[in-house]
Amino acid sequence: MTFKARSLIGLVGLSIVDAVIPIPIVGLILIFVILQKPPWFQKLVGELYEV
Repeated sequence: MTFKARSLIGLVGLSIVDAVIPIPIVGLILIFVILQKPPWFQKLVGELYEV
């Protein structure tokens, strides 16, 4: 399974959890990423846009 497919499945899973549970999990993760700038996120973006 490619990295893009795994990422898409993960995002779909988070979206489903976000719709079922009234706590905005995706929003909290976004706030964390914006404020903390974790290295795993930079690696994720690098792998997604790698040509």
